[in-house]
Amino acid sequence: MILDNFHLQGRVAIVTGCNTGLGQGMARALAQAGADIVGVNVSEPDETREQVQALGRRFLDLRANLSDISCLEGLVSEAKSFGGRVDILVNNAGIIRREDAIKFSEKDWDDVIDLNLKTVFFFSQAVARQYMAQGSGGKIINVASMLSYQGGVRVPSYTASKSGVMGITRLMANEWASQRINVNAIAPGYMATNNTAALRADEGRNAAILERIPAGRWGVPDDLAGPVVFLASQASDYVNGYTVAVDGGWLAR
Repeated sequence: MILDNFHLQGRVAIVTGCNTGLGQGMARALAQAGADIVGVNVSEPDETREQVQALGRRFLDLRANLSDISCLEGLVSEAKSFGGRVDILVNNAGIIRREDAIKFSEKDWDDVIDLNLKTVFFFSQAVARQYMAQGSGGKIINVASMLSYQGGVRVPSYTASKSGVMGITRLMANEWASQRINVNAIAPGYMATNNTAALRADEGRNAAILERIPAGRWGVPDDLAGPVVFLASQASDYVNGYTVAVDGGWLAR
């Protein structure tokens, strides 16, 4: 039956930045589909752990500064020890810095590029090596953005990083698809999370954003549940190098 292709029983998923927001929503969705979760965060993911365990799935709490790629091999090793294997990687952790391009600092450039792009590539590389060693293939899901398609304003390093995420998603898919490793991305639209609280509180900006979204509402973390489970499951075995926009129709407008 087709629904059997979406289950994740027995799978082990690494999800970065899953203590709140979109990462938490994706970790919860993967657990609902049957996966055990390895959460990689800089702070305590108490709520996410409780949600995953309430679903009858296991949760491993790993702490790391992902801007330092020297930790990545160790994280993969700990995930393998926890689950006996690794099947899914969701590269969700990221940061944003806002400033006029004419004033933007080198530090704000490097901090964002290092975490949002460099780490995404090298964590994917470390996990792909594990997939190849297992001989069973696997799934890599990167988190892109509407700014993978558009320029934005006052977020130069974020725009560069998310444009890069779309590019390296394609590159990795080209090189690894023959190894049964599927590399794809999700590009969330305007989502109601802590990161957008100020925008939603600004009456004028909120109204302008909603007017542009055909669905007429901000997205919520649960809107990523279906796409992330699809891309993590057997149902997407012939989907390679694609970025799925989950934006309420923002790009169509």
